[in-house]
Amino acid sequence: MKIRLARRALAEAKAVKTWWRENRPGAAPDLFQDELDAALERIAQSPNIGTPYEQVSASLPVRRVLLPKSKNHVYYAVDDETIVVLAIWGAPRERGPKL
Repeated sequence: MKIRLARRALAEAKAVKTWWRENRPGAAPDLFQDELDAALERIAQSPNIGTPYEQVSASLPVRRVLLPKSKNHVYYAVDDETIVVLAIWGAPRERGPKL
C-alpha cells in the first residue's frame, strides 16, 4: 500500500530526526530515521500490525506502532488504498497526541 505522511506527521518526523542527529551524534545519529523507515515498510506490507488506538475521535480507526529504540509511536489510519501517518509522538509522554 501507499503511505502518505500528513503535514503534522512530516513536521514531527523532521523535528525528531533533527533532535536525534544533534543530540546523539556518536550513538547512531540515523537511528530514528532508520527505525521510522523500517516501521513504515512493515506498515505498508501489513497495515493491521499496529495496536488499535482507542483515545481518538477520528472518522477512521487509528493504530500505532512503537519505534522501540527511539521511543516514538507512529500513529496512522488506513484510507482506501492509502495509509496516512497522522503523527509521530514520543512514547514517554504522559498522554497521546490529539488527533
